[in-house]
Amino acid sequence: MATVARNGLPWAGIASGPGAWATNTQTTYALVPWVCAHHFNVILPVAALLALVALCGAFLSWRAWQAHGGLERMVAGPDGRPRLFLAGTGVAAAVLFAIVIATQGAASFVLTGCER
Repeated sequence: MATVARNGLPWAGIASGPGAWATNTQTTYALVPWVCAHHFNVILPVAALLALVALCGAFLSWRAWQAHGGLERMVAGPDGRPRLFLAGTGVAAAVLFAIVIATQGAASFVLTGCER
């Protein structure tokens, strides 16, 4: 596990970002009847937790970006392995999906779930 934290996973952001967003979307839609019945909003904590999952994937992709040379190696020329591109795309995708999850969660400040 320490090796993964040190070297990262180039694909972690690509997997965690969309996965956390899909889980957030389905979970919050499924929780709306419960939230409306109990008048206890759990949408925001769920969104915060899943945004954190997406950001953990971004962190692992960022660690892989650094471990494989980062921008210096990308500018120097590719070696035929897409690790740097995959890691950079993973960071960008995971951060983007974390922002989307946070935006969906922020809607719970305005919408109660009982609107019809």
